Amino acid sequence: MLSSRIESLHILEAACWQELEKAATDPAHGWRLMTLATVQGDEADARSVVLREARRGPQELLFYSDARAAKVRQIGQQPKGTLVMWSKALSWQLRLRVAMTVATDGPDVASRWAQVRLTRSAADYLAGAAPGSELPSPLVPERAAREHFAVITARVLSIDWTELHVDGHRRAIFSADHATWAQP
Repeated sequence: MLSSRIESLHILEAACWQELEKAATDPAHGWRLMTLATVQGDEADARSVVLREARRGPQELLFYSDARAAKVRQIGQQPKGTLVMWSKALSWQLRLRVAMTVATDGPDVASRWAQVRLTRSAADYLAGAAPGSELPSPLVPERAAREHFAVITARVLSIDWTELHVDGHRRAIFSADHATWAQP
């Protein structure tokens, strides 16, 4: 947790990425679990996703999905979305505008699957039925013969940072070529 309020936009943006990198490896970090909003037709759709990697250099966040999930289809039709996260410890909210791609094969996916398959999370990608499918009972369905593992890369287009603070709320917006303070 940061002990004092940051006054420099440059340092603040770096602190956001530092916290995102921490969140990718610390299950207790408030930003580890994010809300992803996508579009399905003319309706917004939102769900929670787990941050798996944060890459400051290319400004990318990675999370995993079942390749048959609605969010994967939605990203294929409209690759832009929004990620929202809150950290109680920091009193910071981030809204990230992102452009997403989905990978289901290749060496990067294979190396990540090699790690995931050794964990309890592997079951999430081995279900015989697609996410959201109706089941005849609440019992866990049988496992599929092959995995349905996908890696979603979200390239950050802009960061909308808000701090809730007893001395006054603050907001800043960062894009590739601009940073500014904004009215909260």
